[in-house]
Amino acid sequence: MVTKTILIVDDEAPIRDMLRVALEMAEYNCLEAEDAQNAHAIIIDQKPDLIILDWMMPGTSGMELARRLKRDQLTSEIPIIMLTAKGEEDNKIQGLEAGADDYITKPFSPRELVARLKAVLRRTDTLSTGDPIIVDGLCLDPSSHRVTISQEPIQMGPTEYRLLEFFLTHQERVYTRNQLLDHVWGGNVYVEERTVDVHIRRLRKALTLEGHDRFIQTVRGAGYRFSPKVTAQAE
Repeated sequence: MVTKTILIVDDEAPIRDMLRVALEMAEYNCLEAEDAQNAHAIIIDQKPDLIILDWMMPGTSGMELARRLKRDQLTSEIPIIMLTAKGEEDNKIQGLEAGADDYITKPFSPRELVARLKAVLRRTDTLSTGDPIIVDGLCLDPSSHRVTISQEPIQMGPTEYRLLEFFLTHQERVYTRNQLLDHVWGGNVYVEERTVDVHIRRLRKALTLEGHDRFIQTVRGAGYRFSPKVTAQAE
């Protein structure tokens, strides 16, 4: 088993130390950065398997760094767990919309963080292989882990990729948010239902080329489905 490398980005040294000890005990390699600038340099140079990123830091915030990473093709697929002292739901949603794959509110136990980190890594590691799936110019190739529309590369995060893969292999069926959590997130008890809505929005945004976002359809009072047959109503 290859040891995963985790980058801890937090301006508070005691928090970095606590996280490093917990992660090293769980047999992860750790890198550290005290600000977004140093973190970005480490990410480009060493490309960690996952980033634990503090929301509030002097200078460039964790939110800004997350958005920058998700815009860059070289770093867009690295999963991010956001650390935040902001417990309100709207702030959690903001973190997800900035590109985070999960969030955890301070104070937290190192054991909980490690459990959630493992869950995020499982989602990004369990990539399938098989023949490309093509629908009206939209192509998902499991063997290369690439998505294209009319041969134009489409950037999306690992969770959006898994969500799209599930939809493409289960077309025309309606799935509730809970069902999508079970199938795509693996029944991770830490993830809330509203998280699904955020990732649906991110997936639609990624598929706007040639109007392919219309395939991800909201079925009011029921959930979501993927269908190229019917024009979706706006969420």
